[in-house]
Amino acid sequence: MHELSIVSSIVDTVTESLAAYPGARVKEVRLRVGALAAVVEDSLRFCYGVATLGTPLAGSDLVVTKLPVVLHCQACGKDGEIESVQSFRCPRCGEPSMDVRQGRELEIEAIEIDDAEVDA
Repeated sequence: MHELSIVSSIVDTVTESLAAYPGARVKEVRLRVGALAAVVEDSLRFCYGVATLGTPLAGSDLVVTKLPVVLHCQACGKDGEIESVQSFRCPRCGEPSMDVRQGRELEIEAIEIDDAEVDA
């Protein structure tokens, strides 16, 4: 289950980013995950819940945006979303293509935080 190492990296990255915001609490972490990233979303969510315990991310939501595979076809010059990762053929003309323009992503898109409360 490589999802645990992925989530551990996400927690480390977000925690490092919070250094500029002392006392801030993370409300939400948004990820963009391509269909070719080989990530099981349920496992990712489970690992996120475990890995965030005792961190500034504890109790935060993990929002995953799934991205389809988009190929560029040399034959017709168009980009198109493939229906299945089992067939890397242009959805317009049917020619095979390995020019992947989208679908490999695994990135933090955004982090939503609550500012630290300041005692007056």
